[in-house]
Amino acid sequence: MRESLRFFLRFHILFFLFFTTIAPKVVQAFTGTYGINYGRIADNIPSPEEVATLLRAAKIKNVRIYDADHSVLQAFSGTGLEIVVGLPNGYVKEMSANESHAMSWVKENVQSFLPGTKIVGIAVGNEVLGGGDYEMWGALLGAVKNVYNSIKKLDLADKVQITTAHSQAVFDKSYPPSSCIFKDDVAQYMKPLLEFFAQIGSPFCLNAYPFLAYMGDPENIDMNYALFLSTQGIDDSKTNLHYDNMLDAQIDAAYAALEDAGFKKMEVIITETGWASRGDDNEAAATVDNARTYNYNLRKRLAKKKGTPLRPKSVVKAYIFAIFNENLKPGPTSERNFGLFKPDGSIAYDIGYHGLKSSSADSLQKVLGSSPHAIYVILNLLIFWALDFLNR
Repeated sequence: MRESLRFFLRFHILFFLFFTTIAPKVVQAFTGTYGINYGRIADNIPSPEEVATLLRAAKIKNVRIYDADHSVLQAFSGTGLEIVVGLPNGYVKEMSANESHAMSWVKENVQSFLPGTKIVGIAVGNEVLGGGDYEMWGALLGAVKNVYNSIKKLDLADKVQITTAHSQAVFDKSYPPSSCIFKDDVAQYMKPLLEFFAQIGSPFCLNAYPFLAYMGDPENIDMNYALFLSTQGIDDSKTNLHYDNMLDAQIDAAYAALEDAGFKKMEVIITETGWASRGDDNEAAATVDNARTYNYNLRKRLAKKKGTPLRPKSVVKAYIFAIFNENLKPGPTSERNFGLFKPDGSIAYDIGYHGLKSSSADSLQKVLGSSPHAIYVILNLLIFWALDFLNR
């Protein structure tokens, strides 16, 4: 009996050691559910040191930047903030053509800041596939592989995740969600990329904006559906699933496209989403009220840590766009007004955060608190006092 027990224990110990040794460790660049994009196309925003203070006060630890600016990486050192750096589109072709250049870039912009600065990911390009530079489409996979091979040679593959973010321009037929597939011209580049990401355990990263979808078809899209407000929603007849908000539908459309391409197990992460608080005359949906509603409801949605109708066990993760309004961004007025915070660091509108500087909205938030219960109590007291006054 004892010999049988010894054999049983030895076998299971050896089995455990063998498989834990050979099983690849998959790095997770996004360890929470709520992150934020730190865009810096502006000449009037706070210093990186002040931004680090702001984010820590807001308890937002997942941050994305669109380059590897050394002043930002230095300012974030020792803060505990987990940052994904970007390899800009302008470098993609070069990194694809020359592995030594990729190694130099990784050493200079990632390895040299570790472990003080918690760089947890590298986004190779942004919205390359579906864009207008077809040469870059062909170069993307090579750049991804060269950057990954560089971090692997530097023994960083279990610390730094490699991704790239896609716009919805890569999809064909995204309504209803179950009908979504990749566009034919995109698919020939997308599938090899997804095969590589499946091998190294990377997610599918999507920039999804109900704001833009609504702006593109306001006659057929219910504003409440885009803003997470009460609505009839939509039903997907193929899956018999019901959607009460557009972001969930956009995520499940991506899952449907991945499944159609043969990648059913790949996770979808939202790397950009938000709502503009100001726009041009033809951007009527870009208002402070709508931006507040979308971002407040999105924050509540993510805090529930639940999945989508199609993937109920895959918790939704999203990076909000963005920390600040960026006054130097080109394009329509809405492009410069996605920030949760004003350039001086005060809040743009109240969704429960405090700014670096107080504002009228910030002061009101401090009085009421972030708890809906506190607001409910105060409103009831005001009603009670008003009725008491009228009854005298």
